[in-house]
Amino acid sequence: MAPMNTRTAQVVDVILSTHARGYRNAENISHLLFPRVTVPNRSMRQLKFGKESFRMLNTRRAPGADKKRVQYGFASDPVGLVQDALEGVVPIEHQEEAMSVPGIDLAAGAINMVLDVVDLNLEYDCAQMARNAANYAASNKVTLTTTARWTQSASTPRTDIKAAKEVIRRMTGRYPNTLVLGPNGANALLEHQSIKDQFKYTSADSITLEMLARALQLKRVVVGEKVYLPETAADTAAATDVWGDDAILAYVPDGANYQVPSYGYTYELAGYPQVNKPYFEERNDSWIYPAKVERKPYIVGADAGFLFTNAGQP
Repeated sequence: MAPMNTRTAQVVDVILSTHARGYRNAENISHLLFPRVTVPNRSMRQLKFGKESFRMLNTRRAPGADKKRVQYGFASDPVGLVQDALEGVVPIEHQEEAMSVPGIDLAAGAINMVLDVVDLNLEYDCAQMARNAANYAASNKVTLTTTARWTQSASTPRTDIKAAKEVIRRMTGRYPNTLVLGPNGANALLEHQSIKDQFKYTSADSITLEMLARALQLKRVVVGEKVYLPETAADTAAATDVWGDDAILAYVPDGANYQVPSYGYTYELAGYPQVNKPYFEERNDSWIYPAKVERKPYIVGADAGFLFTNAGQP
């Protein structure tokens, strides 16, 4: 690895920006509820979805009469993208040591570290939005209490989820395909006797998330494992689960087309994440790698989601 100089720094921002746009921390799961979609400019409006996709229309037409038109979604409030910016630091001493070890890319490592931090903020924002009961109609949420919590043996999680699936189908014309759980909720379902009973004659293996998804007739069941520690918290403080003890059932399409009905999307400005030209800071003999993102998640089809509050609470 050749020493960084001003000339090579001028092209590193292009290479690292490309790297940044493809980087994903495998521990983050918010993109499964709020897929990242590219928007061309900051003046975009949210595309929200109503009942148009399954409303029965009279499409009969008399000769010479105008044809009816239909459009999925409607332009709502402006997309208020927010910018997160952070700089990664690579001390020149580390760079010099890495030069003797082939394959070490400290620049990419610095950008990955920066993106991990800003993506944790996105994970938190998505979880807070998805877990906010105020974002759901009364028909699309339930607070599980006492023996109804999935951690309790007397609970009926399969029945609860089946009923919620029907609510979403009646409201949107589509069955949900994704269940997001906090760690406690996931452990509760994987160890629940009603789930185990479904596999006791077919498999001696421990129940996996894939098996759980099949049992619940869902495309995917995912666990939000991320934790966070507030910036001002002491190092000795215990971290908090980002996804808490709640569970979110939702319909989310595959692909990156924000014009398709969905529970949610994360709008991300075209060309971002962006890594600016690195610069050398003499006061600490370090190369600085500035990176920034412009994006914001939105629930664009609340009827396509169902919130179980306290599902994993003991």
